[in-house]
Amino acid sequence: MHCIMEFALNPLLPLSGFAVGLLVGLTGVGSGSLTTPLLVLLFGFKPAAAVGTNLLYTAITKSGGSWVHHRHDNIDWTIAGRLALGSVPAAGLTLLLLAQLGVQGHGTTSLISVLLGVALLLTALSLFFRQRLLDLAKRRSASADSSKHRAPLTILAGAVIGVLVTITSVGAGSLGVTALTFLYPQLATRRIVGSDIAHAVPLTLVAGLGHWWLGTVDVVLLVSLLIGSLPGIALGAHFAARVPERALRGLLASVLLLVGGKLILA
Repeated sequence: MHCIMEFALNPLLPLSGFAVGLLVGLTGVGSGSLTTPLLVLLFGFKPAAAVGTNLLYTAITKSGGSWVHHRHDNIDWTIAGRLALGSVPAAGLTLLLLAQLGVQGHGTTSLISVLLGVALLLTALSLFFRQRLLDLAKRRSASADSSKHRAPLTILAGAVIGVLVTITSVGAGSLGVTALTFLYPQLATRRIVGSDIAHAVPLTLVAGLGHWWLGTVDVVLLVSLLIGSLPGIALGAHFAARVPERALRGLLASVLLLVGGKLILA
């Protein structure tokens, strides 16, 4: 706890939160893939503390986004429920495993760092090849044979995302959208995004509260990030239509590849 409190009054934390929020608003890239590595590599937080705090931060910020999408009828609650049916129990089991391993132990810290790196690499690849993935999903379309397998596959995808998010806080956004794009190619993009955001709220809340129970949530850090990020997200969303999104996504993907590689090889 003493190590965490060293950063409690760092004025750069709200500024970093603002920068991350701005990028999230401009590109829609999940905050976990930006905030968690930033806290670990730049500010020196332990991976477990960065993950636990960011999970609750994500739950709070995505609650507002989920409400907006609900008001605009952008959420398919059946799909969101299927994802949660897999992800929430998986998150609970993963938390129990982390408790058994000792979340602050050297072995667990190394595991979190490596899986965080893998999650960032997967996120980067999903950004690089997003358009190709969308085109592939449209070409394969939904056949009568595959439609009957959608429900169990959605639950399975939710379980994989639940494990990854609980350990790394990364994957609820870009990876969830990628999975839904393949499973529901006929669904409008706005409803895929809305359903994914709605699903992320209970997942990150359960995982975040579990990390609180494990003692890996820094409340001062959480407040610092929220102070900066909420206006950043609003500003980014306002200017999103005026920014060359594809170029910005490519730049972010390149950065995530470098950061992910560094975490894996560290």
